[in-house]
Amino acid sequence: MAALKFLDQPPRFLFFTGKGGVGKTSIACATAIQLADAGRRVLLVSTDPASNVGQVFGVNIGNRITAIAAVPSLAALEIDPQAAAQAYRNRIVDPVRGILPDGVVKGIEEQLSGACTTEIAAFDEFTALLIESDLTADYDHIIFDTAPTGHTIRLLQLPGAWSGFLEAGKGDASCLGPLAGLEKQRAQYKAAVEALADAARTRLILVARAQQATLREVARTHEELAAIGLSQQYLVINGVLPPAEADRDPLAAAIHERESAALAAIPGALRALPRDEVMLKPFNLVDIEPLRQLLEDAPALEEAQVGISAGLEKPRLAELVEAMAQDGHGLVMLMGKGGVGKTTLAAAVAVELARRGLPVHLTTSDPAAHLSETLNGTLDNLTVSRIDPHEETERYRRHILQTKGAKLDAQGLAMLEEDLRSPCTEEIAVFQAFSRIIREAGKQFVVMDTAPTGHTLLLLDATGAYHREISRQMGASGMHYTTPLMRLQDQKLTKVIIVTLAETTPILEAANLQEDLRRAGIEPWAWVINNSLAAATVTSPLLRQRAANELQEIDAVTKHYVRRYAVVPLLQQEPVGVSRLLALAGGN
Repeated sequence: MAALKFLDQPPRFLFFTGKGGVGKTSIACATAIQLADAGRRVLLVSTDPASNVGQVFGVNIGNRITAIAAVPSLAALEIDPQAAAQAYRNRIVDPVRGILPDGVVKGIEEQLSGACTTEIAAFDEFTALLIESDLTADYDHIIFDTAPTGHTIRLLQLPGAWSGFLEAGKGDASCLGPLAGLEKQRAQYKAAVEALADAARTRLILVARAQQATLREVARTHEELAAIGLSQQYLVINGVLPPAEADRDPLAAAIHERESAALAAIPGALRALPRDEVMLKPFNLVDIEPLRQLLEDAPALEEAQVGISAGLEKPRLAELVEAMAQDGHGLVMLMGKGGVGKTTLAAAVAVELARRGLPVHLTTSDPAAHLSETLNGTLDNLTVSRIDPHEETERYRRHILQTKGAKLDAQGLAMLEEDLRSPCTEEIAVFQAFSRIIREAGKQFVVMDTAPTGHTLLLLDATGAYHREISRQMGASGMHYTTPLMRLQDQKLTKVIIVTLAETTPILEAANLQEDLRRAGIEPWAWVINNSLAAATVTSPLLRQRAANELQEIDAVTKHYVRRYAVVPLLQQEPVGVSRLLALAGGN
């Protein structure tokens, strides 16, 4: 294998970023091993909520620097974002317990319950690793699995005076609450941000798969980070199917063709970046030796090496749709991380319900062209709409600035405007647009793609901004009322389906989403494990081995997370067009 560009003269800090399931943890661990094997002293730090670094190395790590005995010169640290967030909340809330009324304290705790708090708290923990200190003096390289988002870094670049702003009760939009504890370490944060932006000290490695949706998301991340000064970026395309496999299996040939097309159409923003491709491996990336092989070319598997039947008899999507159809109407929400196939599955569910003669409204916040391409046709009983996140966000921003912003001074207004540029703002705005459509579910099916995350739902209710106010007003009048959240909590009306893949990280992220939803009083109805090799027919030795690996993951889902589920196979032809979508939902 040619020398990897991202490992050419590496600086002290290496950050690996990318969405769940692309393999950033594996790439980060393999990099740490390679540098340590070369005699460098390395500290590997994970801030991933679903961190499996300890599992990878077979060592109990946790929130302390732990030597990896099997790799001299390597140590690891897992920052637990949930524990960090709880400690962060305690630091803010404990001083006011017993002083402020219980209801006020509870309101503060709820405001600090969202994903922004978790993200900022994790950054709060690892900024100490980015500055010169006794803690890090012994290490030549510090490798971070999961980089901070541009949103977090922008917040930390803002000037001081948060406390006065927040104490005056002006910061109750979406993300200002979590910033209440930042002041005392502002100098440390400034030094950390400077280290991140210094190309001589820091390199960001964007990890992606050879998939159009994933590459588009990575392009957005690249542009967001470059805009705030983090310009030293490299691109790693992980899990590329070796071309030799394409000749051994029709499904492998189709995967190779799709990956080649995605790489040929790579977004312009990424074309100028130094790029490496890491080939797909047949083995699970757990333990030292497999990780040592990850960044190397692996020999092709011979048929005799894989004596495993990858057949799988598991519930199909058709069985879930049959159960939905019995109700005659209702809200079906497909949730999950990007890239797991929510749009395709939402379209498949919608067309199958419509084929049965049931009225269906399919709505999405994805770009219209994407949904149009997926459907590629029309169907009786099916209405399609889209919510433009940019339009909805701009409408929400104007409303907040005209109401809350009207009472602020120039500095307060600047802070509010910065806060309204956060991802949380778009989630809230899109949710408000979705809530207008929810009411239709009493008379027909409403199928929602790109549904709000658990974070959005928590913001909607936990801050009390809408639900409690309506409850207060309507409860006093004795009138009947129903808020959007109450509709989502009604299992007779709403079926939440979590979509994931048969891989460790996406499943852990799906489990975290499920817990977020439960905290908001919403019980997921089912999971769908999408794009499964174990449910497909494969003859390629490499794909057969990976299919066998998936069986363990699917078994874990059924034992630990959910009873009602379906497994959807990875298909040779992408499910585009009404006929293929009907086949997916009715006969997969």
